[in-house]
Amino acid sequence: MRTTAIFFAYLLACLTLAALLTYPVMLTGWIDHDPQRVMGRIAQILILLGLWPFLTRMGLADWSTLGFGIERSAFLHSLFRGWLAGVLILLLLVASLLLLGVRVPHLPDGLPGLILEKAIAAFIGGLLIGLLEEAFFRGALFTGIRRRNGLFSALIWSASLYALLHFMKPHELPEGMEFDWTGTWFMLTHVFTSVAQWQHLDSMVALFLAGLLLALVRERTGHIGWCIGLHAGWVFVIQLTRRLSNGDDAASLAFLAGDYDGVIGWLAALWIGFLALLYWRWSEPMVKPADAAPQPD
Repeated sequence: MRTTAIFFAYLLACLTLAALLTYPVMLTGWIDHDPQRVMGRIAQILILLGLWPFLTRMGLADWSTLGFGIERSAFLHSLFRGWLAGVLILLLLVASLLLLGVRVPHLPDGLPGLILEKAIAAFIGGLLIGLLEEAFFRGALFTGIRRRNGLFSALIWSASLYALLHFMKPHELPEGMEFDWTGTWFMLTHVFTSVAQWQHLDSMVALFLAGLLLALVRERTGHIGWCIGLHAGWVFVIQLTRRLSNGDDAASLAFLAGDYDGVIGWLAALWIGFLALLYWRWSEPMVKPADAAPQPD
């Protein structure tokens, strides 16, 4: 857990520094966005800027550790196949939600051009998200924990932090509260409120199981090519689904889709959990794990 705590502290430090910078940046008048969005973007920039020095200090700053330690052609081939698998996995989930009436189609005007535009944006966005998050969670974090505490800890803690951070986001201020230093402090201290809300439990469980599946793939394959592809494929389908359909809160089975994004809920948890179990039961390691033996504290 020590490695996980260090990674969490790094992310929290970046978020705290982002909170201190948000109010002065907003005072300049250069940015016309909601404060919570500005704080979130600044935090992301700080995380990226400090990531390599942080990983160097942790002894994790090399391509193999981050999960890129195979030939480029093999890596790209794995990424492509992973993307196809990720799209198929989420398409089956979304199709089930549509058939059950949990989501209903919403097709705006100018559909062909709109779909193409949104598909390109979702494809690029998915690849960027998959690359950055997989290098962090299934690359550096997974390897760091595995070296110190072994495979089981690496699976559980990397998936737990992955799920947790999806809900650690600045939220908008209550109506009537001005954005000043008090408002900044309010946003920072309420970053954790979504984590403690029971209505997010289904999405939290589904994201944990998604992180677990990705960690299992990382372990079996020895790199993150498949992980990036799977992650990017999931994001691609979710973003298109949210633009081309709406959730029906009045549906009798509406509880199957979480309110985090209208897709990832109890049905996703069952589906992805089943796939994780199936994958671990029937897959074989493609390479011998480089960090199989935990190091003593």
